[in-house]
Amino acid sequence: MLGRIFTVGGYTLLSRLTGFASSIMLAAILGAGPIADAFFVALRLPNSFRAIFAEGAFNTAFIPAYAHVHGKGGEASARLFADRIFTLLFLSQVVLLAVAWLFMPQALDILAPGFSADPEQRRLAIELTRITFPYLLLITMVTLYGGMLNVMHRFASAAAASILLNISMMAALALAAFFPTAGHAAAWGVLVSGFLQYFLLAGDLARHGGLPRFASLRLDDDVRAFFRAIGPATLGSMGSQVAVFADTIIATFLATGALSALYYAERLYQLPIGVIGIAVGTVLLPEMSRRITAGDDAGAAASQRRAFEFTLLATVPFVAAFLTVPDVIMRAVFARGAFTSADAAAAGATLAAYSIGLIPFVTIRSAVSAFYARKDTATPVKASLTGLAVNVLLKFALMAPLAQIGLALATAVGAWINLLLVLFFSVRAGYLAFDRTFIKSLAKFAAAGLVLSASLWITARFAAVYFASMRAFRDETALLLLIAAGAFVYGFSILLLFGRGWIFSLLRDRQPPKSK
Repeated sequence: MLGRIFTVGGYTLLSRLTGFASSIMLAAILGAGPIADAFFVALRLPNSFRAIFAEGAFNTAFIPAYAHVHGKGGEASARLFADRIFTLLFLSQVVLLAVAWLFMPQALDILAPGFSADPEQRRLAIELTRITFPYLLLITMVTLYGGMLNVMHRFASAAAASILLNISMMAALALAAFFPTAGHAAAWGVLVSGFLQYFLLAGDLARHGGLPRFASLRLDDDVRAFFRAIGPATLGSMGSQVAVFADTIIATFLATGALSALYYAERLYQLPIGVIGIAVGTVLLPEMSRRITAGDDAGAAASQRRAFEFTLLATVPFVAAFLTVPDVIMRAVFARGAFTSADAAAAGATLAAYSIGLIPFVTIRSAVSAFYARKDTATPVKASLTGLAVNVLLKFALMAPLAQIGLALATAVGAWINLLLVLFFSVRAGYLAFDRTFIKSLAKFAAAGLVLSASLWITARFAAVYFASMRAFRDETALLLLIAAGAFVYGFSILLLFGRGWIFSLLRDRQPPKSK
């Protein structure tokens, strides 16, 4: 299982690294001013729809349905099913695009009401969103093609597609002098990436399975089953995106730069979520499904426990670093060009607030696998919506005293509510047990995190004094020292607390020896 996690995580890591490169260019060229805020609104609107429908609910409903039709009726039935879904998707997206173009001012008044006080920024946000919104139509087709390829056991092109978004944005930003503003360059980069991703997936599918074609709109049993599945999946996908919409709406009423601080902090805390959480969850779900189908509930629970342990092992260092030295990280990664030290300080404080919820952010996909593997999609939705309600209420309570930091803190608290409820439901159903060995492991991870946090804090104080005279690359050098010191301290702490036997058993995907 660990080998497959590294495979999926490797693709995700490459996407995140190119994403960091594009974010660094965005920070240097756009900074954290009104143009940047307008662009991030323009990027967030199609991205949120994509996350809810295209990559969230659609993937959850389409891939199992397509695989089922393919296995039951063969290639011809699967092709007809895909043709009908393609037709419905394309027509619905064209209608959505037309409505969005016509009513974009009204949509922006809802999404970014704070921009109404600045007519020029509102006009710019409307203009940039009209450029980026067709990206949703293209990426929806990409998601459909990727789902079909995954059923054919072809994963490379779908995994690589998001890399093209980052490359396209960097290329457009390099040519920013030829656009009215750097925000226009970035927006056109988003749209061009949609075409690049479409042609990549369309070419792969044309070579190996054939592209879907327009078909008559007939609601047969398979299509109706797909729509029955997509309803609960949409509710589940909406939770986090409603919170994102709430952040965007509220942040437009805050001081200039609040949206940008949220964006840059999000880029960093999303790294472990994507590389660790998504990779582990992607591998764990089919592993647990296979074991449960075979009647091996104990093996499924053991796989989930190992997934939790591996996730915590890889996530604790991020939590420690984001809590203790977020300012150093932000300055080293983003503070150049138009992105000032003050911008880095605001984004760093936001990152620290987000990091309080990093463990539930990363582990939630592993936690809900116990339910999804048993085809129970309702229970995780209950937990998600409860966490969302707490999240949104806290945003309104904390926005005045803490600005965007309060928004991030509310997101972290909502994530903990979601995770704790999922774990409670899982224990109550008998899917997970917090026995003595598991509790001891959690305590050891907490101890290792505390030791690491202390060492990072001390090393940062030392670096601030020792590197004070450096005129260039001071923060970058300090960050390299923090990484080296942190890796040594954390590695030694894990070895001391868990022992070599536990580490070898985790890496070899075997049951660890009984603790004494």
